[in-house]
Amino acid sequence: MRLINRRQRHTASRPARGLSLVELMVGIAVGLIVVAGASFVAVNQIGDNRRLTLETQVQQDLRAAADLIARDLRRAGYWGNSQQGLWQGSNPAAASNPYADAGAAAGQIDFSYARDADNLVDANSEEFGFKLDGGAIKMLIGGTWQQLTDPTVLQVTGFTVTPQSQSVQQACFKECLGGGKACWPTLEIRRYDIEITGHAVSDSNVVRSVRESVRLRNDLPSGACPA
Repeated sequence: MRLINRRQRHTASRPARGLSLVELMVGIAVGLIVVAGASFVAVNQIGDNRRLTLETQVQQDLRAAADLIARDLRRAGYWGNSQQGLWQGSNPAAASNPYADAGAAAGQIDFSYARDADNLVDANSEEFGFKLDGGAIKMLIGGTWQQLTDPTVLQVTGFTVTPQSQSVQQACFKECLGGGKACWPTLEIRRYDIEITGHAVSDSNVVRSVRESVRLRNDLPSGACPA
């Protein structure tokens, strides 16, 4: 009985054993690995969300610019006296449209359309255009060039306008002198293919391009029916 009591007293007086230094270091290391993994996943997720936001913003800005260019360019060649450009029996020679010219060069398109019923092109209100200048698309309106895109957010690196046309021969009441239809007038159906490329200023790896095809509403007549 005394032996048992001595053993009980010896066990009761033994202090509780805690974590050793090695076990503590292993626990901290495992915790750091878990935190590092979670941080890596979170950083990647934030980066992916940021890139997706930039891609969406760049795409929307380019699309908005292309849509505005297409809507305005579609009016090119509009003429208040367009009835004078038709071939009629009493008017075999169609009048020349003063707003017909539309010039596409490297990184620029210039055109005009009527805002009144006269036959004079007003340089301040009836001449329009778009060009790439300083990383931004600019629009000619009111005789001055104004920025259409913001170069502090979107850097436009490419702007091309490619003209396409198709000539369709028109019918006349009379054949050509000597017979045949070779001298009959033609109607030029015009189209412009627009392509804009740009990247985000904050991340040059975010690159997007948009394409738009514009069919001009005002076809261009040329030639005259035999008198």
